[in-house]
Amino acid sequence: MEAAAHHTEFRTNSTCLQHPHWISQHPWLWHGFSTRLGGVTSAYSGDRSASELNLGFTPDDPPENVLENRLRLAHAVSDSRNTPLVSIRQVHSAHSVVLRPGDFPWTELPQADGILTDATGLLLAVQTADCVPVLVADPVNRVVAAFHAGWRGTVQRVVQLGVARMAAQFGCVPDTLIAAIGPAIGPCCYTVGLELRSQFEHNFSYAADLFCPAATQNSDQSPALQLDLIEANRRQLLDSGLNPANIAALGGCTACQPHRFFSHRAQKGHTGRMMSVIGIRPNPSS
Repeated sequence: MEAAAHHTEFRTNSTCLQHPHWISQHPWLWHGFSTRLGGVTSAYSGDRSASELNLGFTPDDPPENVLENRLRLAHAVSDSRNTPLVSIRQVHSAHSVVLRPGDFPWTELPQADGILTDATGLLLAVQTADCVPVLVADPVNRVVAAFHAGWRGTVQRVVQLGVARMAAQFGCVPDTLIAAIGPAIGPCCYTVGLELRSQFEHNFSYAADLFCPAATQNSDQSPALQLDLIEANRRQLLDSGLNPANIAALGGCTACQPHRFFSHRAQKGHTGRMMSVIGIRPNPSS
């Protein structure tokens, strides 16, 4: 069994969490994992105060609020409200798209759950509210990628296939890559049924390491299990060839910290969306 995930104390700025080592060692790299704090949204706060950073175009939040929130995130990460956020239409797949210089803006958002680029001056973005966001960077070739991994994408190997595409498209060497796993629902709060274990067992030899019996069983007597999606995606990074020391996980659980993160499960579907972003600074000093 592989060693457990290495949890890193991420640095918090006004709206997002950032890896301190990435900031100090890779000045060419932009990145951040948003929280629910620091915006103008009031739709999901208990007291209806306008202080939340919903970044998804949800039915309950006016679009102008979301646009302002996105500008705030761009500024927090890149020091400019004008830095474009490049998103995709997430469909819980294993598909990733490549964004080449000159491709943006798209006329229509591609359906995918991963996005890769070597273009500078923009931020790749994936949205989550319990699913696992994974950011990957190649310090040698200066290529970045962002992945959205719910259980469906995870069982289809969205991250593993995405890293393979980084190698195929850009010549990335996996053991030189760095990766960060952001805020997601933890096994403490992610209870699933036996059918999910069967799907994971069909695809992963280490599936038994990802499940444990739930502390509270279902009232209908059907067995309940707890699934560690964060560890599942870390294992995909390892299987892709990344060095364990180059993989950092935020730790914590979105469902356990509703004051800090949006959680679809904890808020029973009535919630905002966070964004995890990564990009290449134009004309970096090093």
